[in-house]
Amino acid sequence: MKPKPTGDLAMIKKMNTAIVLESVLRSAPLSRAQISEHTGLNKATVSSLVQNLIDSHLVVENGPGESSGGRKPVMLQFNGNAGYAIGIDLGVNYIRGVLTDLEGAVVASRELALRKHGPGDVLPQLEASIEALRAEMPASPYGLVGIGVGVPGIVNGEGAVLFAPNLDWSHVQLERLLADRFGVPVTIDNEANAGAQGEQKYGAGRGIDNQIYVSVGIGIGTGIILNKELYKGASGFSGELGHLSIEMDGKPCRCGNRGCWELYASENALLEQAGPLGYGDFESLLAAAERGDERVAGLLARIGECLGVGIANIVNVFNPEVVIIGNRMSLAERWLREPLRETVARRTLPYHREKLRILFAELADRSAVRGAAYYALSRFFAKLESGE
Repeated sequence: MKPKPTGDLAMIKKMNTAIVLESVLRSAPLSRAQISEHTGLNKATVSSLVQNLIDSHLVVENGPGESSGGRKPVMLQFNGNAGYAIGIDLGVNYIRGVLTDLEGAVVASRELALRKHGPGDVLPQLEASIEALRAEMPASPYGLVGIGVGVPGIVNGEGAVLFAPNLDWSHVQLERLLADRFGVPVTIDNEANAGAQGEQKYGAGRGIDNQIYVSVGIGIGTGIILNKELYKGASGFSGELGHLSIEMDGKPCRCGNRGCWELYASENALLEQAGPLGYGDFESLLAAAERGDERVAGLLARIGECLGVGIANIVNVFNPEVVIIGNRMSLAERWLREPLRETVARRTLPYHREKLRILFAELADRSAVRGAAYYALSRFFAKLESGE
């Protein structure tokens, strides 16, 4: 009796194609023979799959490699220009965007200041920023493969912004609105999660299994990576550590709590304290610190101490290898670093701090926007590998 046709062969082909593509992504330039060695697939299968990837514009031949005695092998390279992604960091007082190729390299960037925060004011500017980046996209086989957006608030599994207190947003269906407008897959996440992904993929967090990314902007958010995976919590809402209470009867917060960490250690806290000195924005404060203004340096040192209090709590709970300070406050590393580290050293358990490293984001204030673009890219690759 003839065996029943099944989908097994097609499934195996998809899996093997994904394996070959992953090999090229990780190790290119490499030859077909090297792919065979790396993957354990036979040379005929590799040749066939590579040809499919070339036909799909995802892999290109990149000239001859070194010979070990015979004919020089043809080397293969991933075609990063086959498509593009857009990443957006939607801040409280800015929109930052990048256009990247399929390898995450930045092709174009755009930034604008926000004066008003309501969805009716922000959404048209957000859409215009995305459109402007899309207009800079070179022609390519796959075009725009997706959009990722990091927002300073709580996001559900459908990409709705449930609560963003510093933006005054509540239940904004952001993923649906942008997907309908641009016709590509859209991923929305908390900006600190996006920042954690950006630093893990492209920055200071590369190769580190357990790390906490602390995004210090107008508020404070955290992205938690445990065993190489982003920790999202039971409902997907983890990381709101900016609302840890560090003072029992402290200032009231817009979230409804009192004494929240971000009220004492954020850009907003710094600006409140700097008001009597005549400074109204973060850039002018940094410039004053650079000029040697000791009053401003003292304010930054105090912010560093307050950051250290919250980070000590995080270290005692999660025991990470690394804590990475990111977003705009990372630009003040020079004045924050020592007060922060001294406070953490005083307040953490000795075994927890033994191997701890405190780093400042390698991507500075670009971690979240790069991570947002990475969301779009990873979704595209997951779709390719599943054969959809």
